[in-house]
Amino acid sequence: MQAFLFRAPFDRISGRLAAMAPDLEVVVLEPDGSLTLNGRPFDTASLAPDIWWLTLDAFGAQTKDYFGRLAASPYARWVQTVFAGVENPMFKPLAREGLLVTNSSAQAPAIAEYVTIHALNLLHPIAEQAEHQAAHAWKRVNFREVGQTRWLIIGFGNIGREIATRAKAFGAHVEAVRRSNSAEGLADAVSTIADLPQRLPDADVVVLACALNDETRDLADAKFFEAMKPGSILINIGRGGLVDEDALRAALDADKPAHAVLDVFKTEPLPADSWFWDHPKVRVTPHASNRGELTGERGDALFLENLGLYLRGETLRNLVKPDDIGVG
Repeated sequence: MQAFLFRAPFDRISGRLAAMAPDLEVVVLEPDGSLTLNGRPFDTASLAPDIWWLTLDAFGAQTKDYFGRLAASPYARWVQTVFAGVENPMFKPLAREGLLVTNSSAQAPAIAEYVTIHALNLLHPIAEQAEHQAAHAWKRVNFREVGQTRWLIIGFGNIGREIATRAKAFGAHVEAVRRSNSAEGLADAVSTIADLPQRLPDADVVVLACALNDETRDLADAKFFEAMKPGSILINIGRGGLVDEDALRAALDADKPAHAVLDVFKTEPLPADSWFWDHPKVRVTPHASNRGELTGERGDALFLENLGLYLRGETLRNLVKPDDIGVG
């Protein structure tokens, strides 16, 4: 059995990998484009890996060397990706018979913290309190408790569930919007996208954590915002294509929502002249909600866990349905 890895991730896990699968042939793609096996040159003609770890390295200077090989390989049987979503059309070659694809849940805790902290910061009058301090004014400010709020989480995969766990810890009412009607013990209620016109008016915090596809493209449009509760918060950590950006601009003027926390945009990097940067009701971050210091370690651990399951012929974690690959 053969696996194909980049040098950097291989170096991180080589000791654990050798202990777990001593008979696994691990071919390494070196920074200069050459292939090695056990530190010695490897004949490209002999490359026939069934295990591929699709890390971020595959989308840099060596994209063709790795992802190109993967897309064309008839030997691939399992691909572990570093991404939570695989709806980008570039992943379409992976939606083929006989190929298992697993996504990553490693970034979910970090993204959930990002969402929760931004929401709490906006729900509590921290900025107003800071203004009083700067003015040396002994002035008390009442605030709404998080336990009084209702959160609507659109998309209830690994990330959505982690967000729900944190919101529930503060006593918030959580409603999940998903295809399945199961709350998995993490939500107070479950609804579907078709129910949004009835659910949005009650939500204080609306989180977009769903995949981008034909059903969700421009999901947050003028009608969506019109249905939102005045003073509410919109947080998008899904995909930029989920939001009609012109409609959002108009909606912010109407205070529906009152604030938007945006980590993803239709055009990335965000152009320097974009209106988002300077809008007083918008918080911009550069697609970085996943950059928790433990995300990488969790990703390594997930690959090794799934590798063990694969070698034993057991069901892998985070299996992606072929119909959900490359559909965005």
